[in-house]
Amino acid sequence: VQLQASGGGLVQAGGSLRLSCAASGRTISRYDMGWFRQAPGKERDFVAAISWNRSTYYADSVKGRFTISRDNAMNTVYLQMNSLKPDDTGLYYCAATGTVGGNYRLENEYDYWGQGTLVTVSS
Repeated sequence: VQLQASGGGLVQAGGSLRLSCAASGRTISRYDMGWFRQAPGKERDFVAAISWNRSTYYADSVKGRFTISRDNAMNTVYLQMNSLKPDDTGLYYCAATGTVGGNYRLENEYDYWGQGTLVTVSS
């Protein structure tokens, strides 16, 4: 599976962005998908995940502001980000795992990673 993340950019605090993660090489309908982010000088952290059957999981810091969704017909996963804050700034990565029932919050549960898309939120 190859993953291509896009949709990042520069936005003011309070604004919105929608990230996309387009998959190729294999259908992702049976894969669990996740988004992670890495702020400058920090480790990569879990943001959100969606299981193959559309259960969703969020980091506490984004709950109520971000929404993860998937369109299996388009082989794409989305991350809608609203009410953005400067602390949301970072490189956002999408990831996929074929292992069902793992801990979605852990990086090493994922088998495939995209290249990252940069989100910058100005104050």
